[in-house]
Amino acid sequence: MWRYLTGGAALIALIGAAILGFGGKVRSGPVLAPQPTAQAQTQAQADGGTDPLPSRAPRATDATREQRRFQRYDKDRDGAVTRDEYLGARRKAYTKLDVDGDGRLSFDEWAVKATTKFAGADADKSGAMTAPEFATTAVSRKPSSRAACPPVPPSSEES
Repeated sequence: MWRYLTGGAALIALIGAAILGFGGKVRSGPVLAPQPTAQAQTQAQADGGTDPLPSRAPRATDATREQRRFQRYDKDRDGAVTRDEYLGARRKAYTKLDVDGDGRLSFDEWAVKATTKFAGADADKSGAMTAPEFATTAVSRKPSSRAACPPVPPSSEES
């Protein structure tokens, strides 16, 4: 019985605190800040301000992942991916590796990343890496993005 009386008293106290806290006043006016006028937006742009927000939110495309990938490769938008369009990304990568620009990729040009990594790890410049030097060349892997959730216990219905 005492629990009910205590609960009722707490409820009355809570209602009283709410009335006193809000003072019985209701806010009037807009809840959100008013939108700037077109003139104010133009003035803000002229003053070097940031671009105004678009009038509508951007919409997601209905294209599938494969359709978007196809559109990235189809540079001239003719509905077909030519050999040159397909190999374009590879050509850029090759051009970055061909440092001397002779059109031929030597082993040193191809392995520049590995040789640079070796030179950085060989701290004593002996031409060979010790075990601690070699340990600095280990690839740092990203941590798993999976959440470590506890296993779900079997439900009693399955038994």
